[in-house]
Amino acid sequence: MVQFHATTIVAVRRGPDDICIGGDGQVTMGETAIMKNGAKKVKKIYKNSIITGFAGSVADAFSLTEKFEGKLDEHGGNLKRAAVALAQLWRSDKAMRNLEALMIVADKNDMLVLSGTGEVIEPDQPFVAIGSGGNYAYSAANALYNNTDLGAEDIVRKSLEIAASICVYTNDHITIEKL
Repeated sequence: MVQFHATTIVAVRRGPDDICIGGDGQVTMGETAIMKNGAKKVKKIYKNSIITGFAGSVADAFSLTEKFEGKLDEHGGNLKRAAVALAQLWRSDKAMRNLEALMIVADKNDMLVLSGTGEVIEPDQPFVAIGSGGNYAYSAANALYNNTDLGAEDIVRKSLEIAASICVYTNDHITIEKL
């Protein structure tokens, strides 16, 4: 079966009013074919109070985002409670266990990574990256966060640009969402 490499996502929090998630637009099929250059993998959800970005299988990520929005509705927009509820569903539902995706979700208070194994991870740092070029973007975000006064959006954009210059599965068609 042909494997799709589908993105790099990076999130940065510089404070309660400076939170940003960005992603590239590349979807790659196998090792040689770029299927799409401008996929949008970040968006605002739940009354524009939460931003999310996903990496992995695009269809799986859309399904997870939809289920996550349902959990947010059930839990009155409480990010952590909705994330734990989604993780429990992800682990227990036979069809969902096969979904291959990672998500970063953030609101004014929290930033979390939701994994395909049903984990809810709160990063130690106020920045995190996932996906094919995630290690490159994370390293860039780390350097920029700790050695500049750039805001969250600039760190996200520059981190993705650096990842795109190194990783063949990451491009510079960047989409940004801010809170």
